[in-house]
Amino acid sequence: MSKGKLIGVGVGPGDPELLTIKAGKILSEVPVICAPRSAPEKPSIALAIVQSTLNNRKNDYKTIEPLFPMIEDKTSLEEHWDHAAELVTLHLKKGLDVAFVTLGDPSIYSTFSYLQKRILEKEYDVEMVPGITSFTGCASTAGIPLVEKDEILVIVPKVDHRLKSILNDGDTFVIMKTSRHGDLLEKTIEADTRNKEIISVQNCTMNNEEVVQGFVKNKKYLSTTLVKFSPD
Repeated sequence: MSKGKLIGVGVGPGDPELLTIKAGKILSEVPVICAPRSAPEKPSIALAIVQSTLNNRKNDYKTIEPLFPMIEDKTSLEEHWDHAAELVTLHLKKGLDVAFVTLGDPSIYSTFSYLQKRILEKEYDVEMVPGITSFTGCASTAGIPLVEKDEILVIVPKVDHRLKSILNDGDTFVIMKTSRHGDLLEKTIEADTRNKEIISVQNCTMNNEEVVQGFVKNKKYLSTTLVKFSPD
C-alpha cells in the first residue's frame, strides 16, 4: 500500500471566491480534510471558507479538527502539534491524502509549518498549494499598490523594539494582527517624520470587512495595518 501525502492548502484571506482553481480541485477530491481550531468552542475559519466547495461533495470525505491554541507556552504547543501529527499520520499510513486548510498562504506565518516538519520527519511526502495572502487582499480592498519600482516591503508579525531599528530601511510595512500590538506600534510609526499613509483592514474580503483610515482601536483578531511611507 502506498503512503498518503499531506497537502497544505492556502485558502486565501476569507472570500471563498478567492480560492485558487488548484486548491478547489484538491478539496473536491482529497479523502481527509484537516482544519485546525484555535479553541474547542471556536469553529475553524479556514474550514468555513472552503465549506461551499465541500458542500458539492457527497459526504465522501472525513474532517479532522485538531487544536492549535493561541498560547505562548511552548511545551503545551509542542504537545498539540505532536497530537495533530499523530491524527494526520493515522490516515497517511492508510494511503489517504490529507489536505490541511490554512488561511492565506501555507508558507507565511501558517500553523501548517509546525505540522509539516513533523510529517516530514515521519518520512511522508508533503506538498504546499499557495494561496492569496491577507496583506495582498488588504491592499486590493484599500485600492492601493503595496510597492512600486524598487520600494522595499517589510512584513511585521510582532511589534517590539526591532520595529524602530528597521523602520528607515523600508517603504511599506505590513503589520499583521494589529489589534494585539497596542500603543508601541502607534508611537513608533508616528515618531517617523516621513509622510505616511496608514490604512487598517479587518476581516479582509469577508462579509463583515471594515476599512479604517489610521490604526484600529478594537481587538478584532483578523486586523492588518498597511503603512506606506513616501519621500518628503
